[in-house]
Amino acid sequence: MNVSGGSLREFLTVGKSMHTSISEILKEKSLKPSRRSLPCLAQSQTHPINLNHFLSVPLSPEPKPEVEGLSQSISTSCTKDVMQIGLFLWFPTGSMTVSLIVLCLCAAEDGKDHYVEESEVTTCETRADESFLLQKPATRAKLEGKNRADSSGLFFRDGKKRIDYILVYKKSSPQVEKRCTFEKNLRAEGLMLEKEPSLTNNDIMFVKVHAPWDTLCKYAEQMNIRMPFRKKCYFTDWKSKTLGRCRQIKSWLPRNPMKLDKEALPDLEETDCYTAPFSRARMHHFTINNRETFFSNSTRSRIVHHVLQRTKYEDGKSKMGINRLLGNNTYEAAFPPHEGGYKSRHPIKTHGAQNHRHLLYERWARWGIWYKYQPLDLIRRYFGEKIGLYFAWLGWYTGMLIPAALVGVFVFLYGLFTMDSSQVSKEICEANTTIMCPMCEETCDPWTLSDSCVYAKVTHLFDNGGTVFFAIFMAIWATVFLEFWKRRRAELTYDWDLIDWEEEEEELRPQFEAKYSRVERVNPISGKPEPFQPFSDKLSRLMVSVSGIFFMISLVLTAVFAVVVFRLIVMEKFASFNWKFVKKNWQFATSGTGVCINFMIIMSLNVVYEKVAYLLTNLEHPRTESEWENSFALKMFLFQFVNLNSSTFYIAFFLGRFAGRPGKYNKLFNRWRLEECHPSGCLIDLCLQMGVIMFFKQIWNNFMELGYPLLQNWWSRRKIKKGGGGRQNVENKAQLPQWDKDWNLQPMNAHGLVDEYLEMVLQFGFTTIFVAAFPLAPLLALLNNIIEIRLDAYKFVTQWRRPMPARATDIGIWHGILEGIGVLAVITNAFVIAITSDYIPRFVYAFKYGPCMDKGHHHEDECLRGYMNSSLSVFDMSELKNSSQPRYCRYRDYRAPPWSPVPYEFTLQFWHVLAARLAFIIVFEHLVFGIKSFIAYLIPDMPKDLCDRMRREKYLMQEMMYEAELEHLQKERKKNGRRYHHEWP
Repeated sequence: MNVSGGSLREFLTVGKSMHTSISEILKEKSLKPSRRSLPCLAQSQTHPINLNHFLSVPLSPEPKPEVEGLSQSISTSCTKDVMQIGLFLWFPTGSMTVSLIVLCLCAAEDGKDHYVEESEVTTCETRADESFLLQKPATRAKLEGKNRADSSGLFFRDGKKRIDYILVYKKSSPQVEKRCTFEKNLRAEGLMLEKEPSLTNNDIMFVKVHAPWDTLCKYAEQMNIRMPFRKKCYFTDWKSKTLGRCRQIKSWLPRNPMKLDKEALPDLEETDCYTAPFSRARMHHFTINNRETFFSNSTRSRIVHHVLQRTKYEDGKSKMGINRLLGNNTYEAAFPPHEGGYKSRHPIKTHGAQNHRHLLYERWARWGIWYKYQPLDLIRRYFGEKIGLYFAWLGWYTGMLIPAALVGVFVFLYGLFTMDSSQVSKEICEANTTIMCPMCEETCDPWTLSDSCVYAKVTHLFDNGGTVFFAIFMAIWATVFLEFWKRRRAELTYDWDLIDWEEEEEELRPQFEAKYSRVERVNPISGKPEPFQPFSDKLSRLMVSVSGIFFMISLVLTAVFAVVVFRLIVMEKFASFNWKFVKKNWQFATSGTGVCINFMIIMSLNVVYEKVAYLLTNLEHPRTESEWENSFALKMFLFQFVNLNSSTFYIAFFLGRFAGRPGKYNKLFNRWRLEECHPSGCLIDLCLQMGVIMFFKQIWNNFMELGYPLLQNWWSRRKIKKGGGGRQNVENKAQLPQWDKDWNLQPMNAHGLVDEYLEMVLQFGFTTIFVAAFPLAPLLALLNNIIEIRLDAYKFVTQWRRPMPARATDIGIWHGILEGIGVLAVITNAFVIAITSDYIPRFVYAFKYGPCMDKGHHHEDECLRGYMNSSLSVFDMSELKNSSQPRYCRYRDYRAPPWSPVPYEFTLQFWHVLAARLAFIIVFEHLVFGIKSFIAYLIPDMPKDLCDRMRREKYLMQEMMYEAELEHLQKERKKNGRRYHHEWP
């Protein structure tokens, strides 16, 4: 160390004075630090390796604990403008030699206080971190490599304290004072912090957060976290014996290839233990074999997140929480770290899994095991119960789609095999002399009915005799799916110890506490005062939110109206097109271009909906996190559902219903004639709309979920290799510590699982609501979900930062939305069959006007002879001005011919068809709703054996808690030499 003469003299003078003051302090028997200094004292011993390298002379091999703790807590106000010097001083104190570390000399520059990077925090541990950063690059790189080899980026620099959370900020950020106060308050709450620079970007700094044992116990008790305290003891009865025999017989059968190998999955101990809310007063009840592993990594991260959400960064009731600091760019990110890499050089079968992330990748996220069941217990342990329930629901939904897809394929194959033999298709293809009225009045010519032969055959694929059966089947299927999911969810909540937690009251959102902290009321359950939102304020905010929802829905309807106008314009253009192929297939051209334009509008409006829903939800200030998620999810569903299905509803129920007749067409703005249905029906337009939107939307969603993160992560790795962050090139990604690897991954969606659930719920709507028009919808949904499960798994494990583990007992408001979709599906399918398809007109003709009238039931094709001629009316084209066309043309309607006494009036057949349609809707709805209610009554929400197990477990838990408390008290009395008895004291 080179020190000038004057500086050395001043330094020795300061050292002498410190020697005198410290020797006086050492005479005191005990030190009582303040509450805010306790975390500093505890954490100042977390970097012995770095401190040894930092000091110019080695420490004494056996320092006294009091002096060591004192030496680490002397300096309390060093800044970046301070010269830090390590010095080893010897001086006698009685009969012992004391080693003292003079940590720093404080010197102000120009007499001013400047907030710079290393001056923002004033605790011992931060100065130790800063001293590590102030070392020479070569020495620091050597230490970094050694520490990474020891801890793999999962621990503090001492290799002992596990990293529970990572905070990321930029050194160039001006929010230094907020960050300083926030980190100081975090230490006051008992957390330990350690800073680390990024190896890929000079401007990035990581703050590693560790929760010590006492802090974990304190907040685990406050959060009522359930922890294991005794192994489960199972009892046997006739039912379990019978099941045992069944398992023995089942073992003789071939092995199910969809099941995972039990040897490949770890034995999760907590799944085989009774649990109870953690209590420090009854800590002896719990099974604590190792303090480091008693709280799982996900539980530790959840506790730290709870503290981060409720720690202040400024004076003021609303100035708290990591979310606000992320919003004002004080911190760039906050996330729990992954448990290491997800790949290994060695095969998992021979060397085992490196960590749970590696195990999840090999047994869940790889595409090669797409047919395997999901390891739900492992998913729940790593990502938390909320994400575990999502994948459990997604797997259950995918499995239930298998029978629906099979029935839909059978209905489609039935239409395919009978397509050429269909009487309606034959009549259309053979109608070479049937002249149809022109599609426009000026430039369009009449056309023959046989020109739409292909169109009629394709219509028969989706509009045949199996349509009604499939619609009833899917309505019943939706009910069975939801009822059995309730049972599955009950089993999961029991296995994951969520039954009692479900009854506990949820904590308030920090934003709600900050907003309404001045108005309080007594909680009727806990009896404690809590922030309260007045009814007038809640009502006014709700009215503004509802107004915003209606405005966005009106915007969607405006977009649909624009698509309708577009279809009317291009219909005339295509019908009068010079290209013969387009002119002949103008229906396909009109429907195809309309669907593509509508799809682009849907995708462009989705971004707007998300932002508007987020703003409206924050405006309401929901009380708890679940209320916020439910409110946001409901808005997103309403926006997306209306956006996605409004054009579909138009085609299903309005297209061709108000077109009028030749000579008296209804026109939009007195300019464009309203669109008509094809002579074979409007169902093919609905089918085309659903098929295109469902297919392309699934492709787009899969790309945005996986392709976009892959591209972003690839770009981040490319910048790292080129040294784009300002540091030297990093050749091997394995050299990076875990926090740097996680920082280069993409964050999870800001709205959690809302986007994941929303995609599946909208798909469920497509699968059930208009399934009568598109029987292949369940098959497309099944194929998409098989990909979706592995895609989401791969995304969660490899492409996203580890999300914050959260608890949940069900899928939230989505279950109610699914039930609403199930009810809507019955109504819409009834209207689709009765109004959109030609099933009812064909049925009325076959038994009232066809050749089978009054002759009993014959083959369907025989009864439908002459149906097309009966469904087409006649128009006299001579009534049009300047018309040089043939005398008569045909159009789709039930009207009297021009030579009748009352020309162009509705015929009796029209009223028969209308009455049959209304009757079918009433009968169909009552029949299906009756079957749904009966099935829901037959299937209980919770299995009886599960109810018995829950009651027995509650009884055994009370007995074991009593025995554990009695045993503990007896041991205490025996230890104290008192007389003890076997009865309760």
